[in-house]
Amino acid sequence: MERDGVWRTSTRSGGEGNCVEVAGFAETVGVRDSKDRQGPALTFTDSAWSAFVVATRSGRLDTSR
Repeated sequence: MERDGVWRTSTRSGGEGNCVEVAGFAETVGVRDSKDRQGPALTFTDSAWSAFVVATRSGRLDTSR
């Protein structure tokens, strides 16, 4: 992940507008709602973000809720 602070929309969003944006910062990863760019953002440590990505890719994270 780039560590440039630039927000990027998921390539899997399909252009439906129901997606999140992710940005890599010096020591954290930020996630925000693409429809509310001025709203709050979640931040993850590098290790927490890595664990989230691994769990999601392996199907251990239930994203249907």
